Amino acid sequence: MSMTWIVVPGLAEAPEEFGRVVELLPGEDLRVIDPWRTPITSDVDVLRAAARVPLGVPVGLIGHSIGGLAVLRWALTRPGEVSRLVLVDSSLPSETGWQPFYPGQRGDQATRSVVRFLGQVGVPQRLGPTVRRLSVRFGSTSNRDPLSRATAKERYGGQDSWLLFWDELSASWELAAEVAKLVAAPVDTVPPTTMLVATGGMARFTAKSWLSGHQKLAATLGATIEVLPNSEHLVHLDRPDAIAAAVRRQ
Repeated sequence: MSMTWIVVPGLAEAPEEFGRVVELLPGEDLRVIDPWRTPITSDVDVLRAAARVPLGVPVGLIGHSIGGLAVLRWALTRPGEVSRLVLVDSSLPSETGWQPFYPGQRGDQATRSVVRFLGQVGVPQRLGPTVRRLSVRFGSTSNRDPLSRATAKERYGGQDSWLLFWDELSASWELAAEVAKLVAAPVDTVPPTTMLVATGGMARFTAKSWLSGHQKLAATLGATIEVLPNSEHLVHLDRPDAIAAAVRRQ
């Protein structure tokens, strides 16, 4: 049976951003989940359904940023379902945030109220596309945004878009805490795993500690690491070829 690759993007990313990766893997069945429709931190069954991959079909998982935590949870809790794993500058299990701001806590409720108010008075509509441009400028070395202005305005300038960002960020801290417990316990079965770690651009200022964290995780997973000194965090924009090569090697 052929394998299907599922891409789980990071916070506030769009499927269109991974278009170049898809182009570089024409022979693969590769499906990109839309975080705007399906939260990245959703249950494994929800993510599989979003990718329209039925049970019984072997999958390879590609996770970027907090999407890396999502696919790692999938692989550790459902090892029989996952054949290959590629973590693309993944968030680390140690990034557990602040518990008072976890979903449902007082900090979360207060933040949601503020963000909802900003949406009602039109702040995301005015600043959303600019925030998007800045995130690409400072999050990549290539500074090439594949999204059209219309798409950026629609996604990042919607009344509830910033609320979605916050919901996913706060939920990612719970996800990180869950994954931290999983990797702290004896890890028996992990599919062949490649970790791509970006250390270029603005990332060079924290590259030493960032790489150290990934090396520790790689040791636990028995994973191989490829360091990308010419890429910032948005590896799919800077080095889509590295992601494609990792898929081909596996």
